[in-house]
Parts: sequence; structure tokens; C-alpha cells
Amino acid sequence: MSPEPFGARLRHAMDTRGPLCVGIDPHASLLTAWGLNDDVAGLERFTRTVVEALAGRVAVLKPQSAFFERFGSRGIAVLEKAVQEARAAGALVLMDAKRGDIGSTMGAYAATYLEKDSPLFSDAVTVSPYLGFGSLRPALDAAVLSGSGVFVLALTSNPEGAEVQRATAADGRSLAQLMLDHMAAENEGMTPLGSVGAVVGATLGDAGANLAINGPLLAPGIGAQGATPADLPGVFGASVGNVVPSVSRGVLSQGPDVTGLRDAAERLTDEIRAAVAGS
Repeated sequence: MSPEPFGARLRHAMDTRGPLCVGIDPHASLLTAWGLNDDVAGLERFTRTVVEALAGRVAVLKPQSAFFERFGSRGIAVLEKAVQEARAAGALVLMDAKRGDIGSTMGAYAATYLEKDSPLFSDAVTVSPYLGFGSLRPALDAAVLSGSGVFVLALTSNPEGAEVQRATAADGRSLAQLMLDHMAAENEGMTPLGSVGAVVGATLGDAGANLAINGPLLAPGIGAQGATPADLPGVFGASVGNVVPSVSRGVLSQGPDVTGLRDAAERLTDEIRAAVAGS
């Protein structure tokens, strides 16, 4: 039997738990703010607390791989455990790894995050398409087989991204729109939602692109980067119902108190729902 596609699982999670994605980003400064040392023990305590507080409540948890990788194999071990425990508690895990390569190397990345026997198997992973959308084929194919998802960088929240993403392709489309159109083709005919998502910053004001890809739209930038839930309808227009806003410091700064983390996530979820409903 084929696994249930990620898009369908995500749609259900968004409808039942709300659309919020909370990043697990153990910055050194956050560890310090929590009264923890910037070492593996601090990393483990921080991560375990976030998973305990939120994995049973929010739709998506998004660990940023780099903050675990910096501690070497012991940090990766913490990440493996967090992924497994978060998924067991009902959260979808989106691994924020932003991998992008070609051929067998891209295949190895796909095996790391999108094959079920991998210790880092996640519900979805972020990838970069700017070696050409076709370079993502190993990840796209692996995701179909395992019922996982792939979130493709399109219009990111960092200002430098425009140098590449707003550049013009040979046919006159922006490179970002070219990538979005590829995503739409991958999602064609999928219900209730495709499993290939786009990363589109909530800070853009006006995306200036057709975001109707029949897939989820991961929206970083709310909170510390300056966007608010009220900005979502203006950026995403008719596609706002498929937006998964991603917040990290806006929730994590309320730790290490579990109640504080939960209250912050619940408050943001309510604000996002209200903004979407009023659009």
C-alpha cells in the first residue's frame, strides 16, 4: 500500500492543529538566555524541552540542522532523537537543511532525510533548486516513495536572495517564478494539497509572483524578521489558506518554561487563523 502523501497529512494537521510551524533553532544566544551552556548538554536540554512542549500541539516542528551539526556527531545524535520523538508525538517534522546538489550526491541527501530506514527520516526537507530544478529529481522521487514532502526555496526572506531569485530567465519569467511553475507541475492533480511546497518569505510585502502551486507555502519571517500574521494576506493573496507560517525566536524566547512556549505558540496560531479567515 502506498503511504499517505505528505500534502494530505499536512492539510489534516493544519486543519486540526492550526497552520503554525515552529523552528527548533538552538542559537548560542538562546541557549544562554535559557540559562544553558553552549554545549551538547545544553543543546539536548533545549531541544528536549521544545519537543516536550510543542510536539503534541503544533502542526509542524522545523529543526535547523546547522545548529545541531556544529556539535558534530553528538549534535546529530540529539537531532535524530528529536526527530523521532517529535514524530511519535504527532508533529510533522520539516528538516531545515536546504540541501542542493546534483546526481548521486543529491540522491545521498534524499536518502538521508526521505528514506524511512534513515535515522534522520523526516516528514519533509528544505532544498535549494538553483542548480536547476531538475537537480532535485532524486529528492522529489524519494519523497513520493516514502510519502514525504519537499520544500523548495523560491522567494526567501533574506534581501540578498533577490539577486538570484528575481533575475530573469530566458523566457522572461523571474527565476523564482520558473521554479514555482515547476512546483505547480509536480503538484498537478494532487488533492487536497500537493507535497512539493515553496519557501516564500512573509517579509516580502507583495510576492510579485503566482503562488498558486497547489502545494504548501512555508513562510519564514514572522517575529524577529519583522513580519506579522496580519501581513500574510497581502503577501500570499488567494493562496493564503495554504500558508504555513514559520516562527522560531518569537516562540523560543518564551522558554525554558514549557507553559510559556505553549502559550506563545497558541497565541500565534490564533493570530494566524484570524488573519487567514479575515482575508
